[in-house]
Order: sequence, then C-alpha cells, then structure tokens
Amino acid sequence: MENFEGSALSVFLTIVYPIGDLILLAVTIALLILQRGTVRSFLLLMGISIFTATDLYFLWQSSTSIYEFASLSDDGWLLGLIFIAESLWHHGGEGEISQRFNSIAAGISLIASSGVLFIAAVRPRYFPDFIIYIASTTILLAFLRLLLALKDARSIAEQRELARTDELTGLPNRRRFLAEIETLHHRAGTLMILDLDGFKNINDLHGHLVGDQLLRTIAHRFARAMPSYSHLARLGGDEFGAIIYGNESVGLESAFALRATLSYPIAIADLTLDAGVSIGRVFHPADVEPIAREELLRRADIAMYQAKRERSGTAIWATPSEVYQP
Repeated sequence: MENFEGSALSVFLTIVYPIGDLILLAVTIALLILQRGTVRSFLLLMGISIFTATDLYFLWQSSTSIYEFASLSDDGWLLGLIFIAESLWHHGGEGEISQRFNSIAAGISLIASSGVLFIAAVRPRYFPDFIIYIASTTILLAFLRLLLALKDARSIAEQRELARTDELTGLPNRRRFLAEIETLHHRAGTLMILDLDGFKNINDLHGHLVGDQLLRTIAHRFARAMPSYSHLARLGGDEFGAIIYGNESVGLESAFALRATLSYPIAIADLTLDAGVSIGRVFHPADVEPIAREELLRRADIAMYQAKRERSGTAIWATPSEVYQP
C-alpha cells in the first residue's frame, strides 16, 4: 500500500475497480458459455476484457507512480466502451441461458475468494483488509447457498419418493412397480399379480376404515413373506404386484408363502376377518428375448383370473400348447 499515492478513498477506488472488472469478466465468460457464443456476448467479453486490462495497467502505473493523465493508455477505456456499446445492438439469446448460471457464478466467486484468502495467508498484508472481508463473506454466503441447495435436493428426493409410494400401505405404487419390471429383462424372475378374495364384501359390509386397515395389515404380512432382493407393490384397490428373482421354483415357493400369510384370520378392532388371495404368475427366463412390460402384466393377469376361477390360489401363465399349473 505504501506505493499508492493519494487519499485512502483514492487508494480504495484504485484497487476495487480492477477487482470489479475481474468479477465482470468472469460473469461475461459464463454468459458466453451459456449463450453458446452469441455475437452480443462475444462483443461484451471483448469490451470487458479490454476494460479490465486497462484498469490493471492503470493500477500498475499508479503503484509505480508513472501514470500521466490523458496518456495513450487511457484510450483502452474508450475502446472497451465502444465494444460494450456495440454489443447492445445484437440479440443476446437470453432465452437460451441455462439455470446453471447461478451455480457457475457461485463457483467462480468461491474459487476467486479462496484464491484471495490463500494469497493473503501466504503473503500477509498483500491485500487491504476490506478485500479479505469481502472474500470471507463470499465464502460464507457460498456455504449458506450450498446448505440451501442440499435442503432443496433432499426435499425434491422426498417428493419423488412420495410420488412413487402408496400412501395407504407405504409400499411402492404402480408407477414404481412398472419401472421395476424392466429389471426382468436382465435377470430371471417371476412377475406376480395378487388379487384379494372377499375384500369387496368386507369393505362394503364394514366400511372403508376397516377396509383400509385390512389392506395395511395384509400389505405388512405380504412384505414379511417376501424374499430378499424382491419387490412388492400395491397396484391399486385390492391388487398387489410382486417381482421375485430366481428360477421358477423360487417364484412358486414365494407364491405359496404369500398365500400362507392369509391362512389365519385378521383381527381389526373387535372384528375377526378372513381374506384370501389369488396369484397369477409369469416366469421370465434370463436367456430369452426380453418380453415387453405390458405383455408380462397381461400374462400375469390372465393367470390370476385363471387361479380365481379355479380357486386354486395360484396359477402360472402358459403358452397355448401348455396348461396352467398351480
């Protein structure tokens, strides 16, 4: 600071101008990237760059006491203003600016402020105190913004999870289950459709509150009977879906286990209720051409209605040359 002449205000303005120019230059570069190199952003970048270079040159001249008013170096400011003014006549493509701008600007500010603090730590008193205060405040604000971003991300993740979860039972809903079916294209497994027997009569006789509690209890029983690395979902109403990975016998054993969960009554308040389930199964081997999701659901649905008609509890879809098997 001892090489700068003039009042404290003059020294302050002499230093703060090039710092502001560097910030403007960083923002302009970000705009140039986000606007995919429009003429307006390019001219603006040229003007800001010339202005920044002139300010830095002026800072060096002031520190060495060789600056003279109205010298040739002053023309740099005029040239920079010409480029900036010319940029205003061109379309800037503002609609193309991405929402990433805030993140990029915050990142540039954080890096620049960290650099200032690093230099200040290596060479104390290299920067005036007010610059250190500004850099420290910028880093603090950047971390606060990061905390808000993490909170927003967590909120979005929770909303996305709620959109894929059945509110009544807490199980994955139909949307999530349909997405999980795609995994059968890569590994062997059994797709099941489970339709409750007698639920409609219970719901009509005892009301929706009892019906909802019955669905929650049944969902809990089903979940306990599911093997590891499998998927259970409520598809809607009294219908559930399940994906069991493994060979065909694993799917059959799981179907029997799911049926067994309803082999004893369910107590709700002062009621003792009996419910059953009909299960349609379709096995998808790993070494065949992937079957479309809609087709797998159709086959499992056909098998489920077959099991319901025959009161066999469970049935597997078969080709026309085969028969349904319990």
